[in-house]
Amino acid sequence: MSPTIAYLINQYPKVSHSFIRREIAAVEAHGLHIERFAMRACSAELVDPADQQELSRTRLVLSVGAIGLLLSLLRVASNRPVRFLQALGVSLSLSRGAEQGLLHHLAYLAEACVLLGWFSQAKIEHVHAHFGTNSTTVALLCNALGGPPYSFTVHGPEEFDKVKAISLARKVARAAFVVAVSNFGRSQLYRWCPLSDWSKIHVVHCGVDADFLVSAPTPIPFSSEPSLVCVGRLCAEKGQLLLLKAASQLMQQGESFKLIFVGDGPLRSELEALIRQLGLHDRVKITGWADSHQVRQTILSAQALVLPSFAEGLPVVIMEALALGRPVISTYVAGIPELVESEVCGWLVPPGSVEELIIAMRKALQAPVEKLEQMGNIGAKRVASRHSVAIESSKLVTLFQSSIERSSPNRTADRSARPVNLEQATPVSNP
Repeated sequence: MSPTIAYLINQYPKVSHSFIRREIAAVEAHGLHIERFAMRACSAELVDPADQQELSRTRLVLSVGAIGLLLSLLRVASNRPVRFLQALGVSLSLSRGAEQGLLHHLAYLAEACVLLGWFSQAKIEHVHAHFGTNSTTVALLCNALGGPPYSFTVHGPEEFDKVKAISLARKVARAAFVVAVSNFGRSQLYRWCPLSDWSKIHVVHCGVDADFLVSAPTPIPFSSEPSLVCVGRLCAEKGQLLLLKAASQLMQQGESFKLIFVGDGPLRSELEALIRQLGLHDRVKITGWADSHQVRQTILSAQALVLPSFAEGLPVVIMEALALGRPVISTYVAGIPELVESEVCGWLVPPGSVEELIIAMRKALQAPVEKLEQMGNIGAKRVASRHSVAIESSKLVTLFQSSIERSSPNRTADRSARPVNLEQATPVSNP
């Protein structure tokens, strides 16, 4: 019988988390059974039918309500008093100096109690969380209560912005293994974890679907008004305000172009105001969220993708654009240079430099179509060799199976009989 793995995410499904949906499908294709769990969903923003279908397959912890959380807490405290007191101590320890205080961590403990019952009913043998924030905290507390071993994927930049506030090194210490999505991400985990934990940190890239990798290249359309596309959540770290300033200067210099933003987010109203202020309303369009087909078509209609991020992990949309044969303009940030080679399959600029961004955008807008297609083809080959979701998911399957094999001899005993000591993971100080 195939082992059953739980995927645990704070918000799922979510428009910006389609890469998790693809990863789950790819892991299932390898023969493992996946149960989906999330604290909450973002049902109002879901426009992709695949996300809407995924919502129907996902159990939402907060759907039990406050009374359900309290009853689960009391039930576990009554049935497992020793384990509950140990987990309560862990929760108190994690709350000290945390971004979220004690009340939030008691809520996480209640959520862990709900999941403990659900995991038992579903015969979950391993839990994998995405992002080293709240979802991993809940996975850790569920494990402390006697639940299954857990692992988690660290994406960045959020986790690296608040390493101590989210007790990242402690979570690594307790985990069966940890995944970083780039070598840069792994190096940041190395910074904060003792050498003894380095061996459990693995690089598994986010991947793109086979339909991106096997489709014939689509020629870049020739246009007297070429377009650039920026796909992603509208937020400060993506550098979109800087992109508008660059677009304004290009317009003043007489450059002909269109700039399409695909996405939504907290920065939208500020971006719309700046578009009006800079007189860009005829050049720039914000579409809002779009389904995967619409995103694909928008990328294919453009000369290049532009993503001038200030902080990142390794954006999946960069992989998708390259796989579709479109060069990428981005920044020397985090894992991006591991995929995008400047002047080879795109252009990289220093983050925050509007001058360098203008130069790169002008190159993309003025380059012959043949040159852009050549760069795009190189990028597509790089993605195919490094970011196939089928290949990357097989690495995860191996890690899951190894974790289950290590824990299976103790399956009939209390696998959490070891004392919980989160203090053993002391972050390595910066030199």
